[in-house]
Amino acid sequence: MDYLYYVFGTLIFVAVVLAIEGGFIAWNSSHGPEAARISRRLRAMSAKGEAEQASMIRQRQLANSPQLQALLEQMQFSLSLDNYLHQSGLRWTVGYLLGMMVLLAAGGMLLAAFIAPGWIGTLAGACLGLLPLLWVQRARSKRLRKFESQLPDALDMMGRALRAGHAFPTALKMVSEEMSAPLCEEFKVVFDEVNFGIGMQDALVSLSTRVPLTDLRFFVIAVVIQRETGGNLAELLANISAIMRDRIKLFAQVRVLSAEGKMSAWVLALLPFAAALMIHFTNPTFLEVLYTDPAGRVMIAGALCMMFLGVLVMRNIINIKV
Repeated sequence: MDYLYYVFGTLIFVAVVLAIEGGFIAWNSSHGPEAARISRRLRAMSAKGEAEQASMIRQRQLANSPQLQALLEQMQFSLSLDNYLHQSGLRWTVGYLLGMMVLLAAGGMLLAAFIAPGWIGTLAGACLGLLPLLWVQRARSKRLRKFESQLPDALDMMGRALRAGHAFPTALKMVSEEMSAPLCEEFKVVFDEVNFGIGMQDALVSLSTRVPLTDLRFFVIAVVIQRETGGNLAELLANISAIMRDRIKLFAQVRVLSAEGKMSAWVLALLPFAAALMIHFTNPTFLEVLYTDPAGRVMIAGALCMMFLGVLVMRNIINIKV
């Protein structure tokens, strides 16, 4: 009996060890370094992977600290956030952006704990952490709008260069040297990639990935199709440039017509806060019950939620796609 007991215990121990080893092997086969290397090679064989792997741009640094760099590399959102920062043109790293967001949120919550204790003040203080992200979004939108306004002139320059007898890569080089930032920076990257042996199609697809603009995708698709089927590329670029200019002109007219709706949205969103601030300075005790009584706090929270939904609805109404 004792002999069978020890044999049974040994078999259980061996089974547990083998189960742990099997679980580790299964995890390592799907998440280990070798699996990551195989996944990268498989992505490189796909169409999207070719566009990503074909780029010869040095990978941007995610953080100044090696430990934070290794931690951010394991997170999926860090790469998307780094691409967002690159599109904004800011010289920030992902670690710097996240650090500012955490510091502002913590400082806002600490300040709210002394000025307006409660969950509403804490939530308002935590919203300060979104300010760096909003700044990045504003810089990105400004850079993309400037790129979009420069693109028709760049296509006209490339068309004139082609009519003069220059090759398409030479036209890219002329644009990268004659135009101003941010367009010259991105076209210089395309010319360098082609100059170092990357295929023209891969370099152009990489450009459309770095700069997510509809007009730029039209240009890339037109050039890729022309290189496969043939045709007058100079005339094609002139037609695309004319379409882009008409589209920009139409978009400017839409912005003028929707300016009244935007102003109405700003007035309706800021009027309650301005009125509450004026009442607070003239008669501080009049609104005191609104943020000291629990029912008043619930009313404030409901009003803020409805205002937020109303701003979103008005934004969707006046945000007309062209």
